[in-house]
Parts: sequence; C-alpha cells; structure tokens
Amino acid sequence: MKKPASLRAAIEAAVPELATDKDRLLAFIDNGSIVCTGVESRAFEWRYTMNLIITDYAGDPNRLWLALLDWVRVNQSPLLTGPSLQEQIRFEVDILADDKVDLDIKIPLTENVVVAADDQGNDAPAAVDEPLPTWMT
Repeated sequence: MKKPASLRAAIEAAVPELATDKDRLLAFIDNGSIVCTGVESRAFEWRYTMNLIITDYAGDPNRLWLALLDWVRVNQSPLLTGPSLQEQIRFEVDILADDKVDLDIKIPLTENVVVAADDQGNDAPAAVDEPLPTWMT
C-alpha cells in the first residue's frame, strides 16, 4: 500500500507541526478488502478506509482540508468527481478547547496492483504508482 504514506506526507508538508510531532498524526487502515475480477489478468485492487486521527490540532482547519483535497484530486479523484462518492470523505471532531481539537478523518481508498513477470519469469506484483501533487514536487 502506497497511498497511506503518500497522504501522510502531503498532510505533513502542508501542516509542518504534524511533521515535527509525528505522534499527533495517526494513521489506520479499516474495512479492507481485496477485489479480483477473475479475468485473465491476475491484477487486483486493495479497497480500504484510511482513518487519520490528528490530535491537539490548533491550526487552520482549511489548510488541512486543502492539503487533503489536493491529494485526493490527484490520487483518488472519483471522490471529488463521482456524484455517488462525493460525500464519502467523513470526519468527526472532538473539541478540546476553544482553539484545539482532535480530528478523526475517514477516506475510502483503492489501490491497483498489476502482476507481471520479472526478468527470471517470476511473478512480480507491483502497486501502480500514483503521481505526487505538483505542489509536493
């Protein structure tokens, strides 16, 4: 799985205080499944919910959401363009004080894996690379 690390990096780039205090940005994978259509190709897809928990957040929530949505635009665009998927990014907020919250963000993600033969003819499953948002390069 490549998307969890990529999403974490995007958020840390946009909100540097989470990069310096990594214990405040927790990541979990929930409700995972593997989907394979059984066609001739042996490719398959990971489907899971990325659960991000950000603790003691006192920053601008719009900066955080912008980073997350920019990442989604590149890496999971159907969540923004598919009418039946547009409300699938969910969150809960625990208000700790007037200026501090805990956030629990849930994002449904998919990752495709292709299977090809390596130089020795062995199976070489590989996750399809996702492009980085231009603001991260």
